[in-house]
Amino acid sequence: MDSSLKRVPKITVLMPVYNCELYIKEAIDSILNQTYTDFEFLILDDASTDQTVALIKTYTDSRIIVIEKPVNTGYTNSLNQGLQLAKGEYIARMDADDISLPERFAKQVSFLDANPEIVLCGSWYGIIGTENVIKVPEHHNKIKLALLKGNCMAHPSVMMRKQVLDTFSVVYDVSKEPAEDYDLWARLAAIGKLHNLKEVLLNYRVHQTQVSKKRRQQQMASALATRIQILENLNYSFTQSENDLLNKIIGGSVATSMNEIKDFIILKDKMILANAADDFFDSNGFQKYLNAMQKQAFKNYFVHRERYSPQIYFQYFASRNKLEFKFGLIDELKLIVKSLIFYTKK
Repeated sequence: MDSSLKRVPKITVLMPVYNCELYIKEAIDSILNQTYTDFEFLILDDASTDQTVALIKTYTDSRIIVIEKPVNTGYTNSLNQGLQLAKGEYIARMDADDISLPERFAKQVSFLDANPEIVLCGSWYGIIGTENVIKVPEHHNKIKLALLKGNCMAHPSVMMRKQVLDTFSVVYDVSKEPAEDYDLWARLAAIGKLHNLKEVLLNYRVHQTQVSKKRRQQQMASALATRIQILENLNYSFTQSENDLLNKIIGGSVATSMNEIKDFIILKDKMILANAADDFFDSNGFQKYLNAMQKQAFKNYFVHRERYSPQIYFQYFASRNKLEFKFGLIDELKLIVKSLIFYTKK
């Protein structure tokens, strides 16, 4: 039969792999054992040097499609190649060291079919080898607020609408690796609604060879850029100086000056006003988030500084009265003592 006449699968399972011989069979088995069976299983090998490909080729399931890249071009490049090749209505992500529970696809397809406004559906997940369950926010408004603080959707748990990705030319940003998924969620949140099912549909493996452990600093820098990018959904155009200020405040810099904190308070009010124009974020939740950023900036300034002097306490006293910011009694006493003795961290 002409391959062009074959029925399009409901799901494309997209799984990039690289040197995963220890866990690959568990991952593949968890996909092949899904109760929902209408899928193609696209496995892209990034020039592995171990037995990963040999283990994949022991399977004879016709749904498995193996792409062997001749040279290693990276995880995100593999993801984007997979997006181009995918034929399914939905794209289910999977990683080669995790385990999908048998009902995962059935429950995600059922939910997406019934809720066309949802462009991305994830789930709660467990940690392999423990009894820990990571409970991420369920609904879109809660997810958007949570994304301001960090990634709240497990990449290998998600299912996406292929048509949305194609219509809006959405692909993974290679420059955001190894936080490319967080960046993608931030962009999709401005296009449609995100959702997490309130049940464990994936078991996630934590181990020392993960990319996130090897490239922590790069991941943190990418995540910070995404957090600020999410704020650009507000009805407000940030100046370069305001953008630089957000980088310091949201990044938790201990080198922030008192004048910069005061500037942030002014910017905070502008952002609250801008959000009120279109309610991109839940107003109460957004104000609480910004207030927490303000409080943390004060704490960094007064608690984590290198040197103290009486002037520091006077600044604190003025801030406490004018800006309704204050420490508890014990912390205030510590600040007074450090300021009076000109304490310097060694």
